[in-house]
Amino acid sequence: MARDYYGILGVEKSASDAEIKKAYRKLARKYHPDVNPSEEAAEKFREASVAHEVLTDPDKRRVVDMGGDPMEQAGGMPGGGFGGGGFGDIFEAFFGGGAGGSRGPRSRVQPGNDALLRTAITLEEAFKGVKKDITVDTAVVCDHCEGTGSESKGKPVTCDNCHGAGEIQQVQRSFLGNIMTTQACPKCQGFGEVIPDPCSRCGGDGRMKKRRDLVVTVPAGIANGMRIRMAGQGEVGHGGGPAGDLYVEIATRPHPVFHREGDSLHMTVSVPAIDAALGTSFVLEDLAGEELTIDVPAGTQPAEQIRLGGEGMPRLRAEGRGDLIAHVDVVVPTELDDKTRKLLEQIRDHRHESAHINREDEDGNFFSRLRGKFRR
Repeated sequence: MARDYYGILGVEKSASDAEIKKAYRKLARKYHPDVNPSEEAAEKFREASVAHEVLTDPDKRRVVDMGGDPMEQAGGMPGGGFGGGGFGDIFEAFFGGGAGGSRGPRSRVQPGNDALLRTAITLEEAFKGVKKDITVDTAVVCDHCEGTGSESKGKPVTCDNCHGAGEIQQVQRSFLGNIMTTQACPKCQGFGEVIPDPCSRCGGDGRMKKRRDLVVTVPAGIANGMRIRMAGQGEVGHGGGPAGDLYVEIATRPHPVFHREGDSLHMTVSVPAIDAALGTSFVLEDLAGEELTIDVPAGTQPAEQIRLGGEGMPRLRAEGRGDLIAHVDVVVPTELDDKTRKLLEQIRDHRHESAHINREDEDGNFFSRLRGKFRR
């Protein structure tokens, strides 16, 4: 079903070119990505741009008034074998246009490409969320010609080389005889129309390079390598077409204390052997800048973990936080003065403990665990 180009612009079928242009500019001011970055606005701007292009072209408008849609490409035969291309592709390559006929001119107004930018943040910023100032070099609508590509902001004229078809046909000799081939018109680049007075600033492209300063909102809990999508902040398309999206990829710098794994935070704490035996506590500053007390229970063994629920990273787009896991490194003193040595000897004599070999039937002994690993 043909699109209602008049309805898109909100004009009557009897509207003059001036009325059509006025309606388009009104919609462009309302829905242009530089003014309204939403996805819905980008789609409305894209529709309005295509409708403006169609209704300001006499030939395309005539097709619309007859109930057709000049922007629909002619359909060819469905793809089949021959290495992924259909019979229509081969027919077109040899005879120009194929079973479905000519492709016709392409729209001068094209959607823009997406852009990718990377920015680094600290683990504290990932914990709390932050607004980051970023600078991006991208294509924006030319402010001199307002995206028309024309110095006088006038309409393009029909290309005198392809007569508006957007493509030309050439006869080439081959072992099969004369073959008709079709290619994009080199004078109008396949648009079917040319701009007689290209804009002195953008050269007729309708867009120009510009450095822009933006602010990206980084949510709390974002992880390294994630991307934030900023709709409509990418590259403006040819002919002032709707802008693509900007993706900001987040890189998190290493932290001197905490290491992140998912929503959990890991850290290592060195505990003297006496404190591990008797129990102790220590205070640290968490990523929010607040003091947090961690208790080391009496009898804590080397490589044990102390887990504090809800003290890890915020969960992205969910309630709550992960866990903070402290890995205990029990430190045995290596340099002893005489008084310390005597005290330790008294403790050893009092406890009557000495080194011993774990037996085969003891639960969780070293050699059993070792054999179990090799059997897996």
